[in-house]
Amino acid sequence: MKLTDKISWLMGRVQRSLFPHLNQCLTTPLTKQEERLVSILEILQVERHVPKNVTRYQYPGRKPHDRQCLARAFVAKALYRLPTTSDLRRALQSVANLRRICGFREYGALPSEATFSRAFAEFAAGSLDCSVHDALINEYLKDQIIGHINRDSTAIVGREKPAKKVVKEPRPPRKRGRPARGEHREIIEKRLDRQVRQTAEEAIDELPIACDRGTKKNAKGYKESWNGYKLHLDTNDIGLPISALVTSASLHDSQVAIPLIKLTSRKVIYLYDLMDAAYDAARIEQISREYNHVMITEKNGRCKEVVPMAPHQAERYKIRSSAERANSRLKEDFGANNVMVKGHAKVSLHLMFGVITLFADQLLRLIG
Repeated sequence: MKLTDKISWLMGRVQRSLFPHLNQCLTTPLTKQEERLVSILEILQVERHVPKNVTRYQYPGRKPHDRQCLARAFVAKALYRLPTTSDLRRALQSVANLRRICGFREYGALPSEATFSRAFAEFAAGSLDCSVHDALINEYLKDQIIGHINRDSTAIVGREKPAKKVVKEPRPPRKRGRPARGEHREIIEKRLDRQVRQTAEEAIDELPIACDRGTKKNAKGYKESWNGYKLHLDTNDIGLPISALVTSASLHDSQVAIPLIKLTSRKVIYLYDLMDAAYDAARIEQISREYNHVMITEKNGRCKEVVPMAPHQAERYKIRSSAERANSRLKEDFGANNVMVKGHAKVSLHLMFGVITLFADQLLRLIG
């Protein structure tokens, strides 16, 4: 079944049966935004991926609140662009429809803010975000042939103090010329060279993830700096996020390209890697070819004259704008500009709730 046919069938069922049923059960009719939330929750099915060990009750102690309802509430937080957990709880208190959509039957059943925070930490430790995202890819894109994967990163401003830089011991200066007979010189292996033979998980484990200070050129060519993290995103032609990684802000984009190529190639079948000049490296192109992809990048002159792209490559490279639109929508529409949590695991979960909500919303746009 084609992607648009599958989404049309699902949304047709939701509009014919679910919306009328909800309007009968609720005291006030659903608004357009609430219908959008219901549709997104139906696509995500986030409650199916809540780990069972989280919802299990162990005596003695108080019974935990239903983590499935809390997971649905965090999706609503991303869609409604609520910056903090207290804002989410106040919205649930004041809007009965929102409370019922998330699964809280009564006003008194709403858990405390501390319970929301504990559940968020449990979801971060249990990798709930990755489970939901992988299930979406498997459901909607597994049998699709994707033309282009657009790779880019975006700055994520955090509210933590940047980690102190580790001062490395200076290496002794190397002698010029060929080594003498019997002389052994240490071979320094670069990260890209290691990533060629590593698996995606091994390469990702080596990437720095601490909050620090990053600097990069914006679209107008001016340098800008921030404290926080960097979100690396692979999107397809229609803006669906396929893979996402959160690293330290100071990490160069090229250091994440090979793990992303391996990770995305395992999830979907695609033909072209589209990247900007930051990814122009021989090792990255080698891996792209090994996975039977065609790599198209802007050339990094490295203080030399840049050879322009061929006309057909330049035309195909324009498709890469979908990556910039996805980053923009994540920040403006799904809360990536309002990161109020601390620590890599929680920041990643906050961003991934935005990523999966963006995925569902982009699917709805296909039939909108």
